[in-house]
Amino acid sequence: MVQSLNSFKVAILVADGFEQVEMVCPRKVLNQIGATTHLISPNKDFVKGWSHLDWGEKHRVDVPLDMARAEYYDALLLPGGVMGLDALRINYKAIEFVRSFFNAGKPVAAICHGPQILIDADVVIGRTLTSYASIRHDLENAGAIWVDQEVVTNNGLITSRTTDDLSAFTNTMVREFSMELHH
Repeated sequence: MVQSLNSFKVAILVADGFEQVEMVCPRKVLNQIGATTHLISPNKDFVKGWSHLDWGEKHRVDVPLDMARAEYYDALLLPGGVMGLDALRINYKAIEFVRSFFNAGKPVAAICHGPQILIDADVVIGRTLTSYASIRHDLENAGAIWVDQEVVTNNGLITSRTTDDLSAFTNTMVREFSMELHH
């Protein structure tokens, strides 16, 4: 059964250097099942992806971060990518935007290095999650319970390790977002 996310709005927060496939694949699936997705970035017009070992494509920014309002969206997607996350983690508006989803009890999906910004948003204490292995200790030191699993869901937070887990991550994200829409 194909799930429908008609009328469901998903914010996708990225900065230059985000891991391109971790945004493109989940976004494509979300759009195919009727969700509205907006690429949000500190950049105004375009944001540049990273494709494994080199720069990827430019993607049009739908909503500049300065104009984005978390209350407009039903869920948040945080793709990984070391450079992109480093830029977001020092951006006060990005941190507040992420924190707003948790404060409102909305689902958040984060893959690879995506969970790093959750540390800065002060939302990992006591949560069970996973991520790219290199940030395990950062998450644990911030109070998270880190596990080495393909996908972990914890009270509205969906996390995954790497692009190898992308299919399972996307399927779990769709299921969780669908449950949010229909509850």
